[in-house]
Amino acid sequence: MLRPKTLQQQLVFYLILPVAALLLVGGSAGFFYSRNVLLGQWQEAAILKMSKFAHVIDMRLGEVKKYLEMYSNARREPRTRAIQDWILLELEQHEGVDEVRLTNFGQDDTQIESPCEVDDGGGGEEDPASGQHHGVRAWCHVEVSPPRYDAVRAHQSVTIVSEMYDQSETLVGRLEVSVRFDYLIANVIAFSEWQGHEGLLVDDDGNVLVCTHEGKQRPECDAGVIDKATLKALREKPYGTIQGDGRPPVTVSGFYRLQEAPWTIVLVAPGREVLAPIITFRTYFMIAGMALVVLTVMLIRFIAGRAVAAIKTVSNAAGQIAAGQLDIMLPQPGNGDGEVGQLVRDFNRMASQLGERLRLKEALDVAMEVQQSLLPEAPPALPLLDVAGKSVYCDETGGDYYDFIQFPGIGAHRLAVAVGDVVGHGIGAALLMATVRAFLRSRMFKPGTLAEVVQDVNTLLCLDARRTDSFMTLFLLLMDTHSNEVKWVRAGHDPALIYDPSHDAFHELEGHGSALGVDISLPFTEYETNGWSNDRVLLIGTDGIWETEDPGGTPYGKERLRSLVRAQHHLSAEGIIESILASLADFRQTAPQHDDITLVVVKGAGHHIKEGSNR
Repeated sequence: MLRPKTLQQQLVFYLILPVAALLLVGGSAGFFYSRNVLLGQWQEAAILKMSKFAHVIDMRLGEVKKYLEMYSNARREPRTRAIQDWILLELEQHEGVDEVRLTNFGQDDTQIESPCEVDDGGGGEEDPASGQHHGVRAWCHVEVSPPRYDAVRAHQSVTIVSEMYDQSETLVGRLEVSVRFDYLIANVIAFSEWQGHEGLLVDDDGNVLVCTHEGKQRPECDAGVIDKATLKALREKPYGTIQGDGRPPVTVSGFYRLQEAPWTIVLVAPGREVLAPIITFRTYFMIAGMALVVLTVMLIRFIAGRAVAAIKTVSNAAGQIAAGQLDIMLPQPGNGDGEVGQLVRDFNRMASQLGERLRLKEALDVAMEVQQSLLPEAPPALPLLDVAGKSVYCDETGGDYYDFIQFPGIGAHRLAVAVGDVVGHGIGAALLMATVRAFLRSRMFKPGTLAEVVQDVNTLLCLDARRTDSFMTLFLLLMDTHSNEVKWVRAGHDPALIYDPSHDAFHELEGHGSALGVDISLPFTEYETNGWSNDRVLLIGTDGIWETEDPGGTPYGKERLRSLVRAQHHLSAEGIIESILASLADFRQTAPQHDDITLVVVKGAGHHIKEGSNR
């Protein structure tokens, strides 16, 4: 058995073996860890890019679908024909629309009256006098066709069809809108973020609708670049990433499903390209490790002595950092290119970054305090209204926003409520939220309708944020308890919800309007109703409420929210908010909060509300 006899042999034998083992184990662990980090970074970036692309297509499809919904939801009113004609004219003039076709079944004119009723969830009863069946939805069916080549126009088109049924589920009309496919995907093709990857738009059957490479559309699309695992996953999940076979994987794929069409965006990248840094690092690491072993054998005493001295120096400095002294900087050793020099540089970089992170944390704390100060300190004290609001941010700062605006001299019976949601969260979203708050408060005290107020705020925001991709949804509401009027403007925000306990019914304050900061030319519309009563409950919230997920990924949903409001409507406005937040916490359990949550509740506080139109 070979046994080292001399001191030099012992040093070589007993030190080189652990060094070699550490190099092997540490290098392998570091390689696999770095490999997973690179794959994870690519996956996160791919999902973010594809969600951005999907939003562009969804937004353009959603604009057309919104018109179809507006047409389908027209009611029997004296101006119904004019409204429907206006909607058809707007569709014909909408960007990207080729043709609008309205087909009626069993009717003599172009008017389809009340084809779709809103389900009240009551099961329905038959009126003996009229023979009508109340409470059952006569539904509308909306489909998006695959792109087809239009020989007349020499381009591909997508048809969005709304089939309308009466209360007996008989087909009474069909509204078809042909939209240019190149209009839907124009911005997606123009994005340069694809870099050297393959970008594809596929349907549920895996058929490739369009493919791009380096930001350019390819004339031929090969579905073979999508492996079977990815095709299976995109049918089961709305988004995700898949690693192909091999080590490293031959391909790495990401996918993101659209909401407004049965299509999925797929991004395919070569595995070696994604892992190129770590593969290169592995080669260099092996070469450096072998050289280090040889050098250790030759200069073991010298190297060991210097290494021990350097470790002691770094250890002592680390102890000083642990004690709170963050301005420690170690002098660079004479051999600054070796491992010792690298250790010292990494230590100095770590010490500097710790100081920067501490300063950043202090700045975030200040930003959080400033943002919290911009939110209402307390709800307004109104004799006929019980009002409460609350925001819960997932980071130190967020993009959710709510505000109560009272008017001097007449604040006892008029209240403006604003709820907004900036895309994303963090410091950038907080800054945009503060900007919109300042614009809105300044404009509200000047003459004009709510639509004019929102239009002016959008103009200022578009001018300020034109060099960014930031935008914000807003719901602005004005309530007058003397006239029982409620006016509102929707700027891309989810509708406000009103619960009427006397009829056990929910009603949404809907309306059309784009998000703020998207387009300076987009119009906004003011809507109003005089149906407010003292026993009703009004809720305005952000999507962080119903999009909260449990540990299994199931969203909270609006139906669960409605059930809770129905059960807790007797509580105060603040009590309802606390009940909803507690329900969200119980539902989420250990799952993280991914989005900001904001909720405003308005209830009647008095025994009656004065009727009339006095302001």
